[in-house]
Amino acid sequence: MKKAEMGRFSISPDEDSSSYSSNSDFNYSYPTKQAALKSHYADVDPENQNFLLESNLGKKKYETEFHPGTTSFGMSVFNLSNAIVGSGILGLSYAMANTGIALFIILLTFVSIFSLYSVHLLLKTANEGGSLLYEQLGYKAFGLVGKLAASGSITMQNIGAMSSYLFIVKYELPLVIQALTNIEDKTGLWYLNGNYLVLLVSLVVILPLSLFRNLGYLGYTSGLSLLCMVFFLIVICKKFQVPCPVEAALIINETINTTLTQPTALVPALSHNVTENDSCRPHYFIFNSQTVYAVPILIFSFVCHPAVLPIYEELKDRSRRRMMNVSKISFFAMFLMYLLAALFGYLTFYEHVESELLHTYSSILGTDILLLIVRLAVLMAVTLTVPVVIFPIRSSVTHLLCASKDFSWWRHSLITVSILAFTNLLVIFVPTIRDIFGFIGASAASMLIFILPSAFYIKLVKKEPMKSVQKIGALFFLLSGVLVMTGSMALIVLDWVHNAPGGGH
Repeated sequence: MKKAEMGRFSISPDEDSSSYSSNSDFNYSYPTKQAALKSHYADVDPENQNFLLESNLGKKKYETEFHPGTTSFGMSVFNLSNAIVGSGILGLSYAMANTGIALFIILLTFVSIFSLYSVHLLLKTANEGGSLLYEQLGYKAFGLVGKLAASGSITMQNIGAMSSYLFIVKYELPLVIQALTNIEDKTGLWYLNGNYLVLLVSLVVILPLSLFRNLGYLGYTSGLSLLCMVFFLIVICKKFQVPCPVEAALIINETINTTLTQPTALVPALSHNVTENDSCRPHYFIFNSQTVYAVPILIFSFVCHPAVLPIYEELKDRSRRRMMNVSKISFFAMFLMYLLAALFGYLTFYEHVESELLHTYSSILGTDILLLIVRLAVLMAVTLTVPVVIFPIRSSVTHLLCASKDFSWWRHSLITVSILAFTNLLVIFVPTIRDIFGFIGASAASMLIFILPSAFYIKLVKKEPMKSVQKIGALFFLLSGVLVMTGSMALIVLDWVHNAPGGGH
């Protein structure tokens, strides 16, 4: 799926590059083999002069063969955007409903800027460390502890992403079946029970796809990002079809939920009898017990850092400046998409937004045809994405536990089944998708965005002294990450202890 490591790089000079070149032999080894390659390098700028050479021009060890990038700038922007966007978009309106519009925009701006700065640190560290693998940078910086920290964080993040996808199956598939079969009373029907359906989909669809050794037929672009774009457009369109007060639509929906007619046509007559109140007015600053989930949800939504280095590896005419331009465009596009999706979702339902926005529409609009089509598309996307997410988790576990052993179908199958079983247990017993967004965002995502890139940078970038502005900035970034992680985790645990499960289903 991804190359284990990247040792030698093809670099194109940046516009303001200083001329530096050398013809050298580099010996780079892996545990069982050695190779020597010759190549001509042109360093891009003073920041990249230690990319291949130490300050003493000694030899460095690299672990994979040379591989020039072939992916265009535009396709790299699409790939990184695809890595950023995901199920987190479904929780952004909930975050805005519990922070207010102004506070949400402030938090979104800071998280996106910090995430972009983290990419800068990661790319610079990769240049200095001579590796394009997140786990290997951890090993180079802190040995086995660093490798385990990076591997564990990536695994937790992927399990969180996979859980959120299965939560969508749990929430949405029963509603789709109910709409297609036109069943009013679903009491006692197993095929309308989300827990049973998650297990069924996992056994019949996800497990067989996950057992393949190579998931290349699914590719990196599962279509989820494109479908999120479609969902995003639906969010905007439906804003003008849902009345306010929202309670009116809820009442009407209960009376005509057996038809495919949109309830909004009957709402105006009833709306006159419903008093306009605060639930139909936007708020700019909100503080409540659910506000603590806002930052973790936003962090979860911007995690793409394990994918940054492989995308950098594949970038044509590779240079750090070129990759940063890719990152700036991708992050800005996702910033706008997230802001507008959250804003229109919030302005549609106000305080009635649930932790999974798509489910909120079904509560108001019932069996709307357009919404049903979107649901089917999203369900197909997330179901096909789960095997792709399982692949790196299984690879990481196999590498940590059985790195020196030959491939075994029994071990391969056992690890796959264990990962899928553990994730299904999370989906069945964790009350809401909000808890997944919150916990993973506060822990693994905070590690991947704040703590690990800054720690790797401080340790591996040797040419800058600790008193330099760059190192001091990275240190403050590291401390802020620790503060965000510990503070968010503490507040979330307190919310779990003092409040009954809510915000979901």
